[in-house]
Amino acid sequence: MYHSIGAYGEDPYQVTVTPERFARQLSWLHCTGLRGVSISELLQAHAEGRASGMVGLTFDDGYADLLSEALPALERYGFTATAFIVAGRLGGQNDWDPNGPRKQLLTLEQVRLLGGSRIEIGSHGLLHRSLPGLAPEVLEMETLRSRELLEAIVERSVTGFCYPYGAVDPKALSAVRDGGYDYAVAIDHGPLSGRWALPRTFVGERDGEWRLRAKRARHRLRCLRTHAEGRGAC
Repeated sequence: MYHSIGAYGEDPYQVTVTPERFARQLSWLHCTGLRGVSISELLQAHAEGRASGMVGLTFDDGYADLLSEALPALERYGFTATAFIVAGRLGGQNDWDPNGPRKQLLTLEQVRLLGGSRIEIGSHGLLHRSLPGLAPEVLEMETLRSRELLEAIVERSVTGFCYPYGAVDPKALSAVRDGGYDYAVAIDHGPLSGRWALPRTFVGERDGEWRLRAKRARHRLRCLRTHAEGRGAC
């Protein structure tokens, strides 16, 4: 789980990884025999029993540096990823982070350009609102309307959803599942973990080789425990 790739000063929400660190992280994946892919590709490969060596890479929020900094680095290794876009804030800034640095979001044209690459485009809601507790009509706007807007831009199906803040409850999950999404990603492992609440591992600026190894092992152990307890799947 990535957010922004770029130079930075203060970063209280830890949403930024410098291009230098990001390049080393991708190099580590490549040298370890792992290939970064989109979540759709990972799920399809898993269903066909050929997901060994694949790692799903995701970028939340849709920052403009995804196009300028992340994409060239990914292409250098033949990697793909999924970008979860806040459909109602294109060309704006990350106003939902009141104490963090203002970051520019992708414009409509940039999303269209990104959609023309091998990057999968997914929805991160309409306005980056936490879904639990929203009125049904607002929940529908965040899930269905956001997808309609993105599909009109990239002119292909948008099948993945990412819960803002990783916040998910049964009603939010049902809205996403019943709204026709093929999958959704959350953050933490929990009782709702499964195809519509896939857990992810945060990757930050401090994560070098050994921290990445440890995080990967921890994620796999948590998935095995979740599956063994019958609470879902990863």
